[in-house]
Amino acid sequence: MTAPDGVEVVEPTAVAAPTATEGLLRTSLFERHQALGARLVPFSGWEMPVQYRGILDEHRAVRTRAGLFDLSHMGEIWLSGAGAGAALAHALVSDPPRLAIGRAQYSMICAPDGGILDDLIVYRVAEERFLVVPNASNAPRVAEELRARSSGFDAAIDDASLRTALVAIQGPRAAEILAPLSDVDLEALRYYAIAEGQAAGVPAWVARTGYTGEDGFELFVAWQDAGTVWDRLLEAGDSHELSPVGLGARDTLRLEAGMPLYGNELGPETNPFEAGLDRVVKLDKPGDFVGREILEKISAAAAEPRKILAGLAVRGRGIARQGHPIYLPGVTDFVGVVTSGTASPTLGHPIAMAYLPPDASRPGTMVEVGIRASRVPAEVVPLPFYQRRRAG
Repeated sequence: MTAPDGVEVVEPTAVAAPTATEGLLRTSLFERHQALGARLVPFSGWEMPVQYRGILDEHRAVRTRAGLFDLSHMGEIWLSGAGAGAALAHALVSDPPRLAIGRAQYSMICAPDGGILDDLIVYRVAEERFLVVPNASNAPRVAEELRARSSGFDAAIDDASLRTALVAIQGPRAAEILAPLSDVDLEALRYYAIAEGQAAGVPAWVARTGYTGEDGFELFVAWQDAGTVWDRLLEAGDSHELSPVGLGARDTLRLEAGMPLYGNELGPETNPFEAGLDRVVKLDKPGDFVGREILEKISAAAAEPRKILAGLAVRGRGIARQGHPIYLPGVTDFVGVVTSGTASPTLGHPIAMAYLPPDASRPGTMVEVGIRASRVPAEVVPLPFYQRRRAG
């Protein structure tokens, strides 16, 4: 395997790996999903469970109790070495060297023109070691970009995506269920923190992160250990009404929490400022990074972006779905398009996210969504739609 100068590529070890059928990869939990009666669908090159008992029940389980997710399709890329932090600072818009050991940050990898190639999480697990978790569909490209952008830095890159499983437990009872099965002090583990230890009797990296808007944990384990973790969590969670949850409810949960999805709210045609994520871009960090020049110009212009990500609460009948046009009342031409939409199980009415012109994106503005042959009224509202109550 070749790599840019100065970049060491760690070859994958011979361990259990995903199986593939008809071009789709399967996680090591595939047979367990079948046994639980999951409806399996193609997703980002994988055959994944979209639901078990039903999206509504699974959504409510996470909001009120706890849900168990197989997220083994996600990517895991390790960077290590004296130059690992500097390499990531050059490759990403955030500043990973600022992270304390054991902490994480939400970040993005952008193109030179500022367009978003992927959003991801960076964990610092040691002074010279970082874990990058990209979206499933973008993992190969992110690994390739990190190799190219790390040229000249003292950094070793190990794409462990196909030998790492990721099991997540999310919801108000997540800590109560996981604590007896882990030697990690979950009470001391802060939000966006990670610790090495054991979970369900196997080595694991335990992170207090998630994509649901609830408290919860993501467990990074060896591919062949995922079944043990899954089984023991379900057994321990039985008395707490823990439910397996598919990607369908994961989507409704993240939408209520106002979390963007790559391919919907984020993509190469959108920059972080338009997505309302300028907080992620660290223009004060030293040195150059890919996309800095254009992002500095956008920031320095002190002008409103050409489009802004906004939340919508549908006030009429109908559900706004991705691709539905958005109009100003009395205007023929549409001014935006729905990026994500659903009927919110928690709020009891349809919600959506969409990019709108700045003058149409202010909370309280009334717009109309084209649903079938009708134009249905909707109100621009602040994001997120839902925010969990925190103790204290």
